[in-house]
Formats: sequence, C-alpha cells, structure tokens
Amino acid sequence: MSSPTRVFHRQLHKPMLFAVSGQGITLTDQAGKTYLDASGGAAVSCLGHGHPDVVAAMHAQIDQLAYAHTSFFTTEVAEELANVLIDTAPAGMSHVYFVSGGSEAVEAALKMARQYFVEIGQPQRRHFIARRQSYHGNTLGALAVGGNAWRREQFKPLLIDVTHVSPCYEYRDRRTDETAEQYGQRLVAELSGAIDRLGGENVMAFVAETVGGATAGVLTPVPGYFKAVRELCDRHGILLILDEVMCGMGRTGTLHACEQEGVTPDLMTIAKGLGGGYQPIGAVLAQGRVVDAFRQGSGLFQHGHTYLGHAIACAAALAVQRVIQRDGLLEQVRERGQQLETLLQQAFGDHPHVGDLRGRGLFRGIELVADRGSKQWFDPARKLHARIKSEAMASGLMVYPMGGTVDGRCGDHVLLAPPFISTPAELEEIVARLAGAIDRAVAA
Repeated sequence: MSSPTRVFHRQLHKPMLFAVSGQGITLTDQAGKTYLDASGGAAVSCLGHGHPDVVAAMHAQIDQLAYAHTSFFTTEVAEELANVLIDTAPAGMSHVYFVSGGSEAVEAALKMARQYFVEIGQPQRRHFIARRQSYHGNTLGALAVGGNAWRREQFKPLLIDVTHVSPCYEYRDRRTDETAEQYGQRLVAELSGAIDRLGGENVMAFVAETVGGATAGVLTPVPGYFKAVRELCDRHGILLILDEVMCGMGRTGTLHACEQEGVTPDLMTIAKGLGGGYQPIGAVLAQGRVVDAFRQGSGLFQHGHTYLGHAIACAAALAVQRVIQRDGLLEQVRERGQQLETLLQQAFGDHPHVGDLRGRGLFRGIELVADRGSKQWFDPARKLHARIKSEAMASGLMVYPMGGTVDGRCGDHVLLAPPFISTPAELEEIVARLAGAIDRAVAA
C-alpha cells in the first residue's frame, strides 16, 4: 500500500508493517517475511493463528446468527460458554459477565464491587486498594487502579483516587535477611496498614494481578502471600478482585493462575486467552453471593456495552476452550514451560546483563540490568527495550519488551508468552533468536 495511512496508529513516527496471514505460531508480513510469535501478540494467541476448529466454529455461528443485543436476547452459544467457564471456575463462582476485552472486564468488576456494597447497605465503602507497577487496562477506572506511573501520568487529573501498595517484586524488594514467606508477610502488613488508615469499613476491594503482567515483567507471588491477602480481605469484608486477563486461562499451566495460590477471589477478570485473539472477548467471573446481592436487591447491574455477549465472540471462545481441554494443552503448557525455563537458564543464566528470569508455564519474564551485582538498570534514555524489539523483529521474532520495569521509568524487561501449541523445536529457535537480539541491542 503506497498511499499514506489514515489509521490513527498507536505510534506515529514510522510506518507499520502489514500482517497478511498467520498460521500456527507464525505471522507473515506483506513482503513475505515470517515472524515467530513468541509473545502471542500481547499474551493473547494461546492457540496460535488459523486454528481450523476455531475458524470453523466462527463460520458456523456467523451463518446462524452474528449479533443480537443483550437487552433483548441471550444466545445459546453465550449460555454454553458460561456453563463451560463456571464448570471450571474457582469454587463458588456462579455467573459470567461477558465484555469485549480486559480493560472492559476490569471496569465492569470495579463497578460490580461498588454496586454490590450499595445493594447490601454499605454505601460508605468507596475506596479501592491496588499495587504499584500493576497494569489493569487503559479505560479510566482500570488505569486508576493500575499502578504504572508512566501510563498514568498525563491522565492523572481524570483518575479516581486509589491507594497503591507495594507489588510482590521479590527480585528487587526482598531483603537478604528475610525468607520469601517473611517478605510476603511484610507486604501483607503494608496492605493491612493501608486498610487501617482508610478504615476497613470504607474499602470496597483489593485489586491485584495474580501473576504480574506487562508492566513489571511476570512478577510471581511468593508462597503464602495471596492466602494472607485473602484472610485479610475476609476480616474486613473487602472483596478480592484478581486480574487474570493476561496470566489466566491456562497461561501459567493451570486454567486459572489463582489455583496455584490456593485462593478463590470474589471477582475475577479474564480475557486474552479466553478467545485466543480470534474475536475480542473478556469476562468477569462472579461469586454467587455477589450475584445474589444483585438479585435480592435492585435486580439489575447498572452497566453494559453494545457488544457484550457477542455471539461470534462467544463461539470463538467456546471453540478455544474446547480445544484446550480436548488436546490436553494445560499439561502441555506445564511441560513446555519447563522446557522454556531450561532453555532460558541455559541462554541467560550467566548472562552479564540478565538480572532475573521468572515466570510460570508459558509466561516468562527476563529483566535486563547494566550490572548483575548491583542490579543497576540501564539508562532509560537508551530505550533498551525498544532496541530489543527492533532487533528481534529484524530476525523474525515477536517478543513483548517494556521499559519502566522498576518504577514506571527505569528498568527494562522482555515478556515471553508463546502459544500453547509451540513445539520444542520452536521454543529452541525462539530462545536462540532472542539471545542474538538482546546481545545486539546491548552492544548498540
């Protein structure tokens, strides 16, 4: 295409490549160059591209019914998807609220929390607590609970006031004189102090990514942290909202990341791996007692979007979830995750500019440092993350690098989230190309 673009792209300083086709874990551009999709886009494409079962399900649904507004109708495919999701959900989850993506899911969960307390006669609850260096989406409510300083900065005047506490960032924040469990207890004590300052009776919810995603590069919780958080929330009647938009739906090796923590949230947001990128879809999973409060009160959730519960989106998501179950892909994520961890350790375990390798399943983060001993980050002016992305793309590799890992301004990391269908040979090639890209970017 030779004429100037009229698409308002997210970056405007250079022309965008055109993706023209995709198959398996590869995408192809307009020049015929192929790229290994080692990040699943943004941890979205869990089944890769062009999966025949998903494509067939979408064709069948569009031939039958493309769209019916949910103020008039439900659809068989939406009901069936909800049944599948609740049958595999954490204990006590009873209903699913469908939306079109992760930010919408978080926004809906925040409003659900507020209305829940209005319905049960506690309208004084108005505070959310979340964590620094978190990412919950780009709508104004989601951005407010998010804790990334760079994303929030220019929109601060528009954001509701949210209290932020420390993330579970063991690599940088655990002291040498404390165990991982003691570090987790220190974080919970900090959260408890924040609740006390606000007044437990005034707090609606604590919002957290079960495994941190894009902003800080796959931060995994230390043992016991979320169990103690759950107990603290219960003590004060505070809802626990877990954001599993990026880390959920199989990405960490279990369908829901919270399974590995032994906790059940009151509300949980899911999206990316729900529909695998074949259609825009997200959802909020809600505990039965939350739904009952609405049913016994006003009888309606005062919220909605035009495309929630879209029939084709639900058909795509239903097909994705059936493939994951039928093909044993959760077990495969665990196996491939172990292989990927080994490959990363072999390639970067002694690398002078890799400070930390972390993650679970096929969800991995690599934190870059100028000096391993001091954990000193690279000068942000170097934009190392952008250089790594450029070098990786040049070698036919898609990864998800980000800057501001440490505090929203300093630090660089690379996030990997390859499709669940990746083969051992493909994972080896991903790590080999990434190693070359990092070395060239650091040397530049």
